[in-house]
Amino acid sequence: MSLILAIESSCDETSVAVIENGSLIKSNIVASQIKSHMRFGGVVPEVASRHHVEQITQVIDHAVADAGLTSVDEVDAIAVTQGPGLVGALLVGLTAAKTLAFVHEKPLIPVNHLAGHIYASQLIEPLAFPLLALIASGGHTELVYMAQDGSFEVIGETQDDAVGEAYDKIGRMLELPYPAGKYMDQLAQEGVESYQIPRAMLHEDNLDFSFSGMKSAVMNLIHNARQRGDEIVPADLATSFQNAVVEVLVEKTVRALAEYPDVRQFVLAGGVAANSGLREGLKSRLATDYPDVAVLIPPLNLCGDNAAMIGAASHHLFEQGRFGDLSINAKPGMML
Repeated sequence: MSLILAIESSCDETSVAVIENGSLIKSNIVASQIKSHMRFGGVVPEVASRHHVEQITQVIDHAVADAGLTSVDEVDAIAVTQGPGLVGALLVGLTAAKTLAFVHEKPLIPVNHLAGHIYASQLIEPLAFPLLALIASGGHTELVYMAQDGSFEVIGETQDDAVGEAYDKIGRMLELPYPAGKYMDQLAQEGVESYQIPRAMLHEDNLDFSFSGMKSAVMNLIHNARQRGDEIVPADLATSFQNAVVEVLVEKTVRALAEYPDVRQFVLAGGVAANSGLREGLKSRLATDYPDVAVLIPPLNLCGDNAAMIGAASHHLFEQGRFGDLSINAKPGMML
């Protein structure tokens, strides 16, 4: 049995969790900074770092108490996000984790943030290998093949913007609140597909993505309409864009499953996994085309950044004795 205290501070969420055996959430505290960044229309790294400094100690105390523990001495290890992410934000979490590991004489486990998103689903039900994961977030869009626990092979990735980044930029053009993704998703439920949005790289013979052109097409459409004095129907535009995005993500996923016939389970991961159109599109298509592949999509509270996913991802590292030392540093561009 393992009881791991995990820290996540890669962007604008300060989160600490206590996870048992990589699958049971004893506590998962998330302090959001959305209101602080909303007025800027996006995350300001310096502001994020300062908030992490202000909140980290309180969030640790809250997570320990919420787990029914009296001290960090009762956990077996300290896990922390090493990257990717904002370097200043990562350093706050790393400093806190190294301090706890040193003071309480606990092993330190550095964790890849993207691996955490995949392992978030392990908190719902066990992962079954080989599996295929689609990571869709504000900073990443990747198809990952996992032959076994802890093995990551990126078989497709975005060549430019991540899908969540495209959502936020278009949402800003439509004057939606930050983060715009969930508001775009809500709008998309109200409109009809009436605008032509290109499906970038849909027919190319690879598993890669491109969302920059799709984003630019929408932004040009908005600019041109405003210059002509034409009315833009936000709900219809959101529906048109979302349908295009979902079609590309679903088709590339289906193509990946065809290329990797040994896959037993498909995992949707990352902040954009909360998108209702994508969730339904993948579940419906895979149920039809690949009924023998189990589809695992985490609940909404585990799609965004949280420390529980870091604790889940650290379990196999703990079992293998893959620890870091107090010299580990942040890796803002860390790859899987």
